[in-house]
Amino acid sequence: MLLIAITAALSTFFVGDTSLSVQSTDNYKLVWSDEFNKPGKVDTTVWQFEKGFVRNNELQWYQQQNAWCENGKLIIEARREKLPNPGYKEGSNNYRESRKEINYTSASVNTRKTKAWKYGRFEIRAKIIAQPGLWPAIWTLGQKGEWPSNGEIDIMEYYKGDILANVATGTSERYKAKWFTTKKAYTSFNDPDWDKSFHTWRMDWDEHFIKLYMDDILLNEVSLNELKNPDGSNPFRQPHYLLLNLAIGGDNGGDPTNTAFPNRYEIDYVRVYQK
Repeated sequence: MLLIAITAALSTFFVGDTSLSVQSTDNYKLVWSDEFNKPGKVDTTVWQFEKGFVRNNELQWYQQQNAWCENGKLIIEARREKLPNPGYKEGSNNYRESRKEINYTSASVNTRKTKAWKYGRFEIRAKIIAQPGLWPAIWTLGQKGEWPSNGEIDIMEYYKGDILANVATGTSERYKAKWFTTKKAYTSFNDPDWDKSFHTWRMDWDEHFIKLYMDDILLNEVSLNELKNPDGSNPFRQPHYLLLNLAIGGDNGGDPTNTAFPNRYEIDYVRVYQK
């Protein structure tokens, strides 16, 4: 029993306030995690915040005050609130500048400046709300190159009733992606309380395949041999960083007019394993 106790004690080490257990699964070992156990502000030594209107003609203004840690979870809260747009420019055709007011706020965090990984198992346990206009996501982007030639992996997206698992490369047209996409209606799980529960999203990514799972159900599998840009480069043979966000509306999110706010996207943990 003493040997077991000593072994268990040695199997845990600490990085800052995050406890990492040296776990093994399918020859993977845990190399980093955030369990969000420290209440209050998000750890900005790991996570950076996006700010403003960022992409996809989305309706939300991203701001830091819409995310915090509570009861061992990262909370990203979308709100319907009216604020002046500090970037407003009368007569502008740019959607970031043409909106006189902000009508929704939310948050988006990423590890772009602090952490990136080449290959591994990424596991995220989270709860999303399946309502019109909401667009939560767990995704990665390659460190080098312009989007989409740097590569994008959507471990999870939800919008318009579907769970999506996507991989994207570049094309010969700037800012136009080639998508390898699968969709699964959340109603197909035959669980009326599906979005009242936490679910586990996982990516297994190695030198051969990217495999995307939800609750151990394989949603999408793409060979890296298929994932080349027109110049022959492969954006999935470089480190990627992680993003977590809750978008509203925009190109894909749908109409949030009749959706109740505030609305929360909750992340229980993020864990990265490597061999």
